[in-house]
Amino acid sequence: MSRTEFPEAVTSAGTVRGRREDGLAVFRGIPYAQPPVGEARFAAPRPVAPWTGSRDAFTFGPPPPQEPLGPEPTPPGPPPSGDDWLTVNVWTPDPAPAARRPVMVWIYGGAYKLGSADDPAYDGQHLARDGDLVVVTLNYRVGVEGFLQIEGAPANRGLLDQVAALEWVRENITAFGGDPDRVTVFGESAGAGSIAALMVMPRARGLFRRAIAQSVPGTFFSTELAGDIAGTVAAELGLRPTVADLSGTDPRELPRAGAAVTARMREYAGRWGTVALTPTPYSPVVDGDVLPTVPWAALADGAARDVELIVGHNRDEYRLFLLLGGVLGTVGEELASTALAAFGPTPEAEKTYRTAFPDASAEHLFELVQSDWLFRMPSLHLAEAHTAGGGRAHLYELTWNAPADGGALGACHGLDVPLTFGVYDGLGALLIGPRPTPETEALSARIRSAWTAFATTGDPGWPAYDDRERLVRLLDTEPAVTAYPEEAARRIWAGHTFAALPLRSG
Repeated sequence: MSRTEFPEAVTSAGTVRGRREDGLAVFRGIPYAQPPVGEARFAAPRPVAPWTGSRDAFTFGPPPPQEPLGPEPTPPGPPPSGDDWLTVNVWTPDPAPAARRPVMVWIYGGAYKLGSADDPAYDGQHLARDGDLVVVTLNYRVGVEGFLQIEGAPANRGLLDQVAALEWVRENITAFGGDPDRVTVFGESAGAGSIAALMVMPRARGLFRRAIAQSVPGTFFSTELAGDIAGTVAAELGLRPTVADLSGTDPRELPRAGAAVTARMREYAGRWGTVALTPTPYSPVVDGDVLPTVPWAALADGAARDVELIVGHNRDEYRLFLLLGGVLGTVGEELASTALAAFGPTPEAEKTYRTAFPDASAEHLFELVQSDWLFRMPSLHLAEAHTAGGGRAHLYELTWNAPADGGALGACHGLDVPLTFGVYDGLGALLIGPRPTPETEALSARIRSAWTAFATTGDPGWPAYDDRERLVRLLDTEPAVTAYPEEAARRIWAGHTFAALPLRSG
């Protein structure tokens, strides 16, 4: 086993030099495609140009252009420099080609409009070390660059970036001690939605053997809806949504147009429907080519029956957005009724929810229907569709309450990320606090153990889901396997089809 301070690996484009960190060899900022600027702007990712000599892989590549996370118009500090957005990072116990360890490839979330692999929350060291496997994280284009429907450009460029990164893994991961035949993709929120898409994309077939989808969003756009949104975003700059118009605009300026539309999404509810009530104008587009159909339909037809799947959601997904929106603890009956009518699966949704949850407060109903529409039911239906198509799916629900604010956030959206990585910076600090308790550490270790066991053997430690017993692993301080606990919601949504969201005539 090589223990040099600066281990090297030979990739198809050239040699890279990493660093030894706490017993792992770590390589950061390795390009897997050309910078998507200039002639490559809005194009599918292109092979990276080779280099001679040894290239230092010590620092993360710059994040893709994106909207700020919070209300600040620009993030503090100098803007990231460089156009090498399309890079991968590798944590490996030993970059020896003979090692052939399982590989886990992380796809970050961020509403398809923000996120990057340099986020400290995505440090792969604990997974790599505890699971004795190789962890890869990657950047992909988001927002206008990655998901806006632009005339003259391929749709879903962010998904195509992910495919290119997975192709890089297939071609190069042996040099880092990984096994290209044992690749597991895992991701949360928009990352999980991306994984659902990758499972049914012809271009991604055969690039991974297993998948872990954490909190799958149900938003996939029709071409008509995506086109209308694109026209609205481009109009912010007085332009059309074409390569000819937009390619002359600085990539770091375009997020301002997206942010301006995001700030007044509700104005477009007549045309965009429920999408206008969300915080993002981006989602994968069912274009008939890159993404032929929505994942649920394709999986039910057996499109990925050879891919083993873990999928699940958090119990109180939408509560995080109540906090971020400043309305936690203030939602009354009027808002609850509006949400039930807008997000429920049938015209009688308000009556159905109030009957099924007679003791629920207005705020809980407001939160519950949006949790179901956006994450909980899409995740459940993904397991059901995959099972119906002949695949094997293991379902989970995170029911552990985030310690912050005395547990008021419950098992909210994003809580699974710090528990998956065992890293408590960023969102983890908000939800868990600056120092994890022994209880937190034990739960995180249990989740990491299940994820890495699945990546290694295909068995996470609980039975596969079926439509008879509907067995689910509850992720909590006292883990249990039980029948799916959200039975009332499951019944309400049982007849719903998650289809590509349409453009309305209003």
